[in-house]
Amino acid sequence: MQKVPAKEVAMSCASRLKSESLQSRVAALAVVVIGTLVIPAVRLNADGGSPGPLAQSCGVPPAASTGAGSRLPQFPHGQYPVRLPPMLGAPNDLPNPYLPGVSWGQLPEGRKWGSTASVSTGPDGTIWVVDRCGNSGAGGTTCAGASANINPIFQFDTSGKLLKSFGAGMFVSPHKLSVDKEGNLWLADNGGHQVFKLNQDGKVLLTLGRKGVAGSGLDQFDAPTDVAIAPDGDIFVGDGHNGGGTATDNARIMKFDKDGKFIKTWGKKGMGPGEFDVIHTLAFDSQGRLFVGDRQNNRIQIFDQNGRFIAQWFQFGRPSGMFIDKNDVIYVADSESRDGRTNTGQFALAQTGYGYNLGAQRGIRIGSANDGLVKYFIPDPCPYPYPSGSSMAEGVTTDFQGNVYGADFLGDVRKFVRK
Repeated sequence: MQKVPAKEVAMSCASRLKSESLQSRVAALAVVVIGTLVIPAVRLNADGGSPGPLAQSCGVPPAASTGAGSRLPQFPHGQYPVRLPPMLGAPNDLPNPYLPGVSWGQLPEGRKWGSTASVSTGPDGTIWVVDRCGNSGAGGTTCAGASANINPIFQFDTSGKLLKSFGAGMFVSPHKLSVDKEGNLWLADNGGHQVFKLNQDGKVLLTLGRKGVAGSGLDQFDAPTDVAIAPDGDIFVGDGHNGGGTATDNARIMKFDKDGKFIKTWGKKGMGPGEFDVIHTLAFDSQGRLFVGDRQNNRIQIFDQNGRFIAQWFQFGRPSGMFIDKNDVIYVADSESRDGRTNTGQFALAQTGYGYNLGAQRGIRIGSANDGLVKYFIPDPCPYPYPSGSSMAEGVTTDFQGNVYGADFLGDVRKFVRK
């Protein structure tokens, strides 16, 4: 195969895309060869948005060492030799009622999306996104230090026009942001081990946790990930982003009243009902049931508000993000499922262990929160098996017209318009 500079291939693809219709752009693929590393280049979409430098890379580094084991195996679409029966795993062969995703969200000049796990819809129909201050990564201090003067919180209309931004210097490394029925913002700062309630101008109304102090006390968190507000105002926090695949660190739900007074907690590290391993996302359905994205266990667990276990679902894949609309349609973003037997390019990952979810393709699965039936699937355009630890949406929401938005760890927000 001829070796072509990546820059030339990208320019050629971008030129093609300008003359193609939106429906056909997903077919504009190229192959870039860097040394012995074969990289399938996904569509390059420059319609809008503010994608970061890794947004279209599928997580493949721009340069890689050569030698045995560095070549990424390629399989024709639908011909990867591993598939789970639908009754055992997450279905991959469902209809997709959406056009290919396009980069969305016009940031201020010079600002590009960093890693993000969060996109949410407010009661007024506007879309809220939080990223890691333009930086790549999760946890740590992505919005501190040299990045403390950069806003991580953004409000947009559905066209992608920026309405406001704020939050510089307020957080260490924000994770997910949710919006309650009054329009208040709830942000889990997994770098600072705190949860914040803010109004829509960024004024802090309530703070939970102790800044910079990770712990298992009743006034402490250890890398909290998400907040869900019950119909009566009670506050539920998913606590414990660390220790995926190990027996360490927090793995619990913390419940507080609307004023922040502690009520109860449940859960521990494990794989059984009511046990967790990296709680990553939370949502309530219309019945007031709490859905918990138990990511390292590749499942959703469902509880009543007192922590009583109701059910567990594996059919939506490995949940990084979750949204349930007013009609109890559930949208689940799987950004990490991988077949560990190939372990392509991820030499630090064991063949099983973190992210291992055999046969499940990444993407957004859509179904019913009432009976768990999965009806639709928006697939990740990156090739299976995946070369990175995370790709496509970690956060997911919809607007009032039913269009889907995905927030991507690789640095982008994409809008999927209904066909």
